[in-house]
Amino acid sequence: MKIVSVVGARPNFIKLAAVHGAISSISDHSIIHTGQHYDYRLSQIFFKEFNLPKPDFNLGVGSGAPGYQMGEMLKRFQKILDRDNKFDIVLVYGDTNSTFAGAFCATRSGIKVAHVEAGLRSFDRRMPEETNRILTDHLSDYLFAPTAAALKNLKREHVTGRVIHTGDVSVEIVRHAVKKLLPSSQILRSLQLDKHHNNTNPYILMTIHRAENTSSEEGMISLIRACEILAYNTRDLKIIFPIHPRTANFLKHMKLYRRFKKCKNVHLINPVGYIDFIALMKNAKKIVTDSGGVQKESYLLGIPCITVRKSTEWVETVEAGGNILTDTNTHKIVKAVKDWNPPSRAFSKRSVIFGNGRTSEKIKNSLMQ
Repeated sequence: MKIVSVVGARPNFIKLAAVHGAISSISDHSIIHTGQHYDYRLSQIFFKEFNLPKPDFNLGVGSGAPGYQMGEMLKRFQKILDRDNKFDIVLVYGDTNSTFAGAFCATRSGIKVAHVEAGLRSFDRRMPEETNRILTDHLSDYLFAPTAAALKNLKREHVTGRVIHTGDVSVEIVRHAVKKLLPSSQILRSLQLDKHHNNTNPYILMTIHRAENTSSEEGMISLIRACEILAYNTRDLKIIFPIHPRTANFLKHMKLYRRFKKCKNVHLINPVGYIDFIALMKNAKKIVTDSGGVQKESYLLGIPCITVRKSTEWVETVEAGGNILTDTNTHKIVKAVKDWNPPSRAFSKRSVIFGNGRTSEKIKNSLMQ
């Protein structure tokens, strides 16, 4: 059996890391990197950290408007499919532009599609990722649903593919990172955060990269204002912000970058690899993010998450009490950082929500069948 995985962004690489070892034992597994994330810290470093093989193909698409980016992916991926590479299954992950492009091109070429992390819904069409999820699910032949809510969504939409409730691959990856890889991280020491383990001088970890936020001047000003208020009211609280290239470019374009950098409590750093990022998450007091993956990972690590979005695809983390939605409302963000403290029982449903860490094995068995 010949399987090809299509990846192009950080969330794709992480899911691939969990699945590659399992499916390589039953198939000839190739990897296509679309080049959606071209920054080294957002791409190649993940292959190195998880000991993944070098991609068999790199489409080198890079950044661009969504229509242009996906058009280039389709054009370049089709050239690979038109050659002698006869794949049985195209495996796609999550909800990125690379995910939908891979699924669409495979379907038009008569190749079966398997979707890892199928069925997630935020019910917010402002999010490009929501469109990618829906379209990919309705093109897929095998849909690996990570949660019970995702399973219900797929049944309600009457998708034509086979739906399998597998649990979430992040359980395996986070567990492996914490047990085996975390001791090698030097990020806390390099940022002088290693003394914060006892929370006498804690820090908040922040990530912002979603298109709905990085294209909104009003939203970014609200976020900066929240940081300024926190700097004034809680002077010992640091905010560590690994800044995404898209976010940095937007802030500079809107002439907001200097204002953000002037916040005394905000420490802007370059994007970091997965292991260093897990180390930052695990030792943070709270996390402020608009990332879907970070919401899930923070819940698995037992760290309170403040999500600066109107809605989320990880509804279970909100219902359990470990995640709170504030949108980019300045007052709500400040209040959540200062006053919101979920009870420890909020994180007690990890295995119930996301599974027991055998997702890659279930995916492998489904593909074998």
